[in-house]
Formats: sequence, structure tokens, C-alpha cells
Amino acid sequence: MNIGEKIRRLRLQHNLTQEELADRCELSKGFISQVERELTSPSIATLVDILEALGTNLSDFFNDELPEKIAFTKNDVSVKTNEELQNEIHWIIPNAQKNAMEPIIVHLGPHGQTAFDHPHDGEEFGYVLKGQIKLHFGPKKVRVRSGEAFYFTAQAGHFISNPSEKPASVLWVSSPPSF
Repeated sequence: MNIGEKIRRLRLQHNLTQEELADRCELSKGFISQVERELTSPSIATLVDILEALGTNLSDFFNDELPEKIAFTKNDVSVKTNEELQNEIHWIIPNAQKNAMEPIIVHLGPHGQTAFDHPHDGEEFGYVLKGQIKLHFGPKKVRVRSGEAFYFTAQAGHFISNPSEKPASVLWVSSPPSF
């Protein structure tokens, strides 16, 4: 890892001149220049000061992990079919259970349904992509059609069903993940 090059990139991302960075760290412009050109190495304490001025810390600065994936293709999708309930669940974001929310697409065959989900902490959002569904939320039953959405805090047991002879599809997001 080229520390100087990485400091230079961070400095430029923050639109700072070498002089401005040096002033923030109580260092000389010449010292910053030498660090960036790999002619000298800062002490740990000085590096901490430089990184603080650049809005980061040692841990993040030395973390060489690749950036987290932000776009996904159909090759990333995992599918689970439940013949008994006549549904197919598509996990469209791999390992989403580690995130704050978990989106899935639920395909319901005629008269299909999802499994009953017990009350839990969190929120649920759904958007009907195709067909119509019936949202069962505690004692309530609400019909939701294509182009319509539902949203609730999950303090009651819930599931969705397809009362129709035609297939239905729903984009469903749970926060925190519960699928």
C-alpha cells in the first residue's frame, strides 16, 4: 500500500490543497508533499492527525476490502419454491439478512399464500407488481391490487394470499430482515 498516494487521493477528494491540509494538521506544506511522494513516512500520531483532518481513521484507511457490491443481476438471485403453499420466493439481494432491510419478490400461484409470520420488531413494505393479493394482518384482511402498496409495523401476525385464479407478484421489503 502506498500511504502517500492514498493520502493524496483523500486530500483531492476533499478539495484541499497541500497547504490547507498542512494547516489543519499543524504541519508544513513541504512535509505533506514529501509524504504524498513517498519520500518520508509520518509517525503513527502524525498519520492519525492527517487522517482525522481528512475525515477518516486508521481502521478505515487501512481497510483494503473491495467496495461492497451495489448492483445485482439475475445471477445473484436465490429462489425457494414451496409447492404446498403455491409460492416462490426470490431473494434478489444476496446475504441481505446482514443489511437493515431485506427485499424479496414473492410469486403466488392461484390461491397461493406465504407462510404465516409471527409478530416481530420491524416494518414491512410491499408493492404488488402483478395481480392482486389479500394482506392478512392480525384479524384484518385487506385487498391490494397491482400498482398498490402496503406498509405496516409487524406487531401482529401476517401473511399474504392470492384469492384469484391468476398469478400474483409482490416486491416485499422487511426491516430488519425476517424472511
